Amino acid sequence: MKIRLAYGQSGLDIEVDPPTATVVEPVHHEAAADQMAVLREALRAPVAGPPLRERVRPGQTVAISACDGTRPQPRHLMIPAVLAELEGIVRLEDVVILVATGTHRGNGEAELRAMFGDEVVDAVRIVNHDARDPGQLTWMGTYGNGVPVWLNRAWAEADVRITTGFVEPHFFAGFSGGPKLVAPGLAALETVLVLHDAARIGDPRATWGNIHGNPVHDDVRAIAEATGVTFSLDVVLNRDKDIVAAFGGDLAPMHAAATATAKRMAMRPVEAPFDVVVTTNSGFPLDQNLYQAVKGMSAAYQVVKPGGMIVCAAECRDGFPDHGSYREVLASAPSPQALFDDISARTETVPDQWQVQIQARIQSGSRVVMHTGFLSDAELATAHLRQTRDISATVAEALAGAGPGARLCVLPEGPQTIPYVDRSGA
Repeated sequence: MKIRLAYGQSGLDIEVDPPTATVVEPVHHEAAADQMAVLREALRAPVAGPPLRERVRPGQTVAISACDGTRPQPRHLMIPAVLAELEGIVRLEDVVILVATGTHRGNGEAELRAMFGDEVVDAVRIVNHDARDPGQLTWMGTYGNGVPVWLNRAWAEADVRITTGFVEPHFFAGFSGGPKLVAPGLAALETVLVLHDAARIGDPRATWGNIHGNPVHDDVRAIAEATGVTFSLDVVLNRDKDIVAAFGGDLAPMHAAATATAKRMAMRPVEAPFDVVVTTNSGFPLDQNLYQAVKGMSAAYQVVKPGGMIVCAAECRDGFPDHGSYREVLASAPSPQALFDDISARTETVPDQWQVQIQARIQSGSRVVMHTGFLSDAELATAHLRQTRDISATVAEALAGAGPGARLCVLPEGPQTIPYVDRSGA
């Protein structure tokens, strides 16, 4: 049986034995017939609170937060929809779009044009948030469970603050979108490090699909609510990255409605764990680097047997990447278990250790094999990973080694659908 994996921009085909394979992928949802109309409706008839236009007055300054280039947010639709609602009330020169990079690198001119469209780039000031630039940051106070909060100054000083994002399950924050477009998206490195410390990331409640009682998301939500968001706009996407539904309004009820829809669309039960799980990181732009591919590994880890094999296909055209501390932290201990033990014992957080902490936990409990187009075998070895050039052969060999009755799960879209073992007994 041939299965097409989401990989880079072109995809990747593998062959598997049908009797052993369970394919878990998003149930197809048709895109909204008129995606701009759905966005306008969310802005004009929000989940909670008044429409966007009623929250803005002439002469006010506006800051709009949007996802960076590693996320498939339909910015080219969402931002023009927001700007259209603001037309006639505020001047474009009083609007700034902030790319909520968190600790990621900023996006270049060509990337911004691909993300937002030429018309927006030429008409509106766009700024890459830099978590490491004190000149961009301002102190807001301490919120949540003792989190020191610095936020982007342009965001904090704007009269009107609008978040735009998309909602999908997230491997330790529960769900993306909503308050994450404030922190970590527009926060200082110091703030991000506390939000991603070993205790929070290591808490079993910090996982896919859980936001209440999740120590990461509880603090993220507390920061956004305490520092103030004027209006929030989130969308839920289908496997083609098209808009299925849009939600607008007051941050908390808007995000609750969006996450409920995303959970119904993107989480699927299975009866028992599998010997081998093949996963992806949902193709471009999500599989640009190994750092992001940890999400695909984590999705597979939810349903792999202890000691089983995960095969992760991620193009990694941006390498590890070279910026940030991820690669350095990965190479700082001789084994995944040593990495996990070292990070778990830390009282001070270093950048990117959270991704390594999750990856090390996965690799300590299972065998992880990568298929990439841009990382060499030697480079992967420094991350305690090995590479396969032939996924189909590697899977067949692993299943044969697991013995009679061995079972395979394939996640062609990676973390676009999160499987979980249904232990309800129903």
